[in-house]
Amino acid sequence: MGAEVIHWPVQAIRAAVAASLPGFTVEVLPEIDSTNTELMRRARAGQMAPVLLVAEQQTAGRGRLGRQWQSQVGASLTFSLGLPLAPPDWSGLSLAVGVSVAESLHPDVRLKWPNDLWLSDARGERKLAGILIETASFGELRYAVIGVGLNIRSRDALGLSTPPAWLQELLPGVDAPQALARVVAPLVQTLRAFEALGFAPFQARFNARDVLRDREVSVSDGQGGETRGSAHGVSETGALLVHTKAGMQPIISSEVSVRPLH
Repeated sequence: MGAEVIHWPVQAIRAAVAASLPGFTVEVLPEIDSTNTELMRRARAGQMAPVLLVAEQQTAGRGRLGRQWQSQVGASLTFSLGLPLAPPDWSGLSLAVGVSVAESLHPDVRLKWPNDLWLSDARGERKLAGILIETASFGELRYAVIGVGLNIRSRDALGLSTPPAWLQELLPGVDAPQALARVVAPLVQTLRAFEALGFAPFQARFNARDVLRDREVSVSDGQGGETRGSAHGVSETGALLVHTKAGMQPIISSEVSVRPLH
């Protein structure tokens, strides 16, 4: 059996985005260690024009907190969008990205603070996609890399802390190129809006899909510390609001792990 041939809508995506991002290019690689890693390498080498980098397969994909993101040809969509960005406040960027991707995909996609897309159905709560945002500063210029990993087809749950979901459960027959075409142009518009206005315009939209809202949660700092309380949505700066014995606590660190208790 020959290798799977994937036809990516490169020209259509470039045409849809070019007016918003002058100089924007689209590049598809058959294999790379990580699209985020590659764009950060390029940025450090002085390549900071807006670019969408898609990998048909990643050999060292990364998620938040150093977790791995597995990627197989056709079974998942992995891409990174790199561009100079200058918002007044960076707080809540991963949440705004999550809102954009979820709204572009399906009404049933839920959001789990701070950077995951989940499905919640009769099969339980499962992870559909993850977001990893990295930035680098070069003088007064700050370059942002927004990475997205999205399961397209069914995958094994072995080694995963959260069972996987996949987009074809919601959209039977959809493939990676079709998913990419759905999300890129709205994502660019989201980033432009975030750059101008911050997270506040996305607060209600995130809370409408918040899988943790009004549930008991455990917040772990990765150092053995744990806080329990009830989640009450996110603030206008993207902090997770958790009501604990000590009162309402805004959770802002990207280094914590939050999980529902039931």
